[in-house]
Amino acid sequence: MQYNELDFSKIKTESAFHRHNLVCIDTLFTPGKYHASTAPTDELKQLAEKIIAASENNRQVIWSQGAHVIKNGLSRFLIEFMRKGIITHLSGNGACSIHDFELAYLGGTSENVPTAIEDGSFGMWEETGRWMNEALQTGAANGWGYGESLARYIDTHRERFPYREDCVLYQAWKLGVPATYHIALGTDIIHQHPIVDFAAIGKTSGIDFRRYCYSVSRMDKGVFMNFGSAVIGAEVFLKALSISRNLGYKTFDITTANFDLIDLGDYRSKIGYDDPNYYYRPRKNIVNRPVSRGGIGWHFCMDHKVSIPNLYDLILGKG
Repeated sequence: MQYNELDFSKIKTESAFHRHNLVCIDTLFTPGKYHASTAPTDELKQLAEKIIAASENNRQVIWSQGAHVIKNGLSRFLIEFMRKGIITHLSGNGACSIHDFELAYLGGTSENVPTAIEDGSFGMWEETGRWMNEALQTGAANGWGYGESLARYIDTHRERFPYREDCVLYQAWKLGVPATYHIALGTDIIHQHPIVDFAAIGKTSGIDFRRYCYSVSRMDKGVFMNFGSAVIGAEVFLKALSISRNLGYKTFDITTANFDLIDLGDYRSKIGYDDPNYYYRPRKNIVNRPVSRGGIGWHFCMDHKVSIPNLYDLILGKG
């Protein structure tokens, strides 16, 4: 049977330097200067204590996130958590890496999607697509992971990235903290670029998954947190945890926490197929199933601009 494929070679791109951005580098929040308007809950205080204990005992503190952590201007909080040795592994989806990368070279990110999709210009940014794909193709050829490939590309082309000090994946690489990105093919704007190489994306993201599995396999008495990645973050964690236990690693005394805007009510109670919350992956894959033989799982319904600054103040102190 003959299958048809669309030719990407004639896709038209535009320079991102002429784009209006909804998020800018000069609006990023700074730890110690920005504090959440809402006081931390008792459960958040308990989680902070778990994180402090894990850090003091050299246990894993794995931070998983979606793109809105970056888009909410919280990059500097993540960088400080890594500098202070709190975050031992950072993971994200593809969009997370893209917004981080764009801030590093452009000083802005997040286009206006509702209007751009009308004429097919959405996501067709030459610099973002070309440079990230070049980085991943070089990384695949050298056996680097996805996050590492982007960081090395930034380091090699520093003149292109004047805002790299606020780039989470770049600072992670400099600090020796694994920053891994877990990609679903076809979901990211760089998959629309004429030079895209899906084999390179798959190889580098596959390397990152193995690195992620290594960290998960060593998280006994550690902490896993997921901020807003309702599909990729939840699914990747459950698979990595299953692999770890399959290989005999002790990963039962763990703390898990999911942060999102969805209110799950009594999230530890059993629910059936007729309840829509049953199909919300983090409820099962992060909060409940991983701690069925020990540990504790939490779900926090709160904005990232509340949860992350509060955690920072609870763990590293104010001022």
